[in-house]
Amino acid sequence: MEKSHQDLQKGLLPRHVQFIALAGMIGTGIFKGSSDTLNIAGPSVALAYLLGGLLLLIVMTALAEMAIAYPNLNVQHLVHKAFGNRISFIIGWLYWINWILVTIVEILAAGSFLKYWFPSQPLWLLAFFCAALIVGMNLFQVKYYGEIEFWFAGIKIITLIAFIVLGIAILCGIIPSSAASFSNYTAHGGFFPNGISGMMSALLIVMFSYGGAELIGVAVTETKDSHKVLPKIIKNTVWRVITFYVIPILLICGIMPWNKVSGEESPFVQVFGITGLPGAAHIMNFVLLTAVLSAANSGIYATSRTLYSMAQSGEAPIRLMKVSRQGIPLNAIIITAACIVIGLFLAYMTPEQVISYLMTIPGFTILIIWTSICLAQLKLRPQYNKKPSFEVKWFPFTTIIAVVSLSIIFISFLFRTDNLIGTLVCLAILLLLTVLSFSKQVNSR
Repeated sequence: MEKSHQDLQKGLLPRHVQFIALAGMIGTGIFKGSSDTLNIAGPSVALAYLLGGLLLLIVMTALAEMAIAYPNLNVQHLVHKAFGNRISFIIGWLYWINWILVTIVEILAAGSFLKYWFPSQPLWLLAFFCAALIVGMNLFQVKYYGEIEFWFAGIKIITLIAFIVLGIAILCGIIPSSAASFSNYTAHGGFFPNGISGMMSALLIVMFSYGGAELIGVAVTETKDSHKVLPKIIKNTVWRVITFYVIPILLICGIMPWNKVSGEESPFVQVFGITGLPGAAHIMNFVLLTAVLSAANSGIYATSRTLYSMAQSGEAPIRLMKVSRQGIPLNAIIITAACIVIGLFLAYMTPEQVISYLMTIPGFTILIIWTSICLAQLKLRPQYNKKPSFEVKWFPFTTIIAVVSLSIIFISFLFRTDNLIGTLVCLAILLLLTVLSFSKQVNSR
């Protein structure tokens, strides 16, 4: 039997939550998207990743502080507590749309990586197989989901560590390479080949790459002793992500001229190719496959838990609170799976350009989510019943700096001509959600 109104299981261990967040952040953004940021900013993109990492630190610290002050409340609950139903409705559904789109694209990417080994099979069939696999994983008890995601993320992290070791060996001449040289950091236009504006343009993509960190705030209601482990999880996650982005990027820029990085394949594949290791292409294809499957896995988790939280607040149909015997939000996962199937069909029928336009929406949404977390902390800090053991330092100036910085990036995003279609779609979705937020259902709570 299934229960209609039951709390989610607290089956996630600290290592699960930490790796769930890492899985959301370390994916195509670093393995594939790094080629885009390098082409925009050259070596200076490392500074963009550092700046983005500092903003990430502020946002995640604010989230941890609120989670300790209000135990068992996730991001959706905290936004609701700070701003009420209407804003929470808009943020929640926007976040859900964000992860639906990300999940669909990641699953399509997984299908494309499988075509490397099964070239005669159609993309839709391989992508559908990946979707069925990922949805099936999310039907288990949350502790099993956490364990699967732990190993998925582990593969990516091991690969990045191996890349760092190999990269240092190549740059230091232990593994011969004619292109590797420390002069690559200043040659070919200098460290800022496209100026400060190039670095700031790359910062937009960098922020999108860091999206997924807030999954910690989604998973908090299913984490054992969350108030004790969250501060450590936040600190470790942030610094590990900065390390896993900045160091590999610097190594790539030293191993090959930044303007030689191909946009057609991952720069990681290019570097592994330099080593001459047998089967390097197959190894990297496997890693890329697990990376996108991991991101899709995190996406289904995020979408289903967001629907469940909104149902608790009266911002989504109450039927989405239905929990199975395994302690997972069954109806929310079914709705998410149905949207993925529809999305895969539509994505298969539409040109690739449409998908690339729609992929700007996740970055748009992450900026709004992160800003809402900071604003919620500014609003809720005076209302705490007792001082939390973990706080944002130099409050409120630190949080205000984060809000202003995120707002500047957001405005810059809106006025970029190459994001015109994606921006119009984003604004249309925001307008629709705003209108719906005034409905009787949302205001009835």
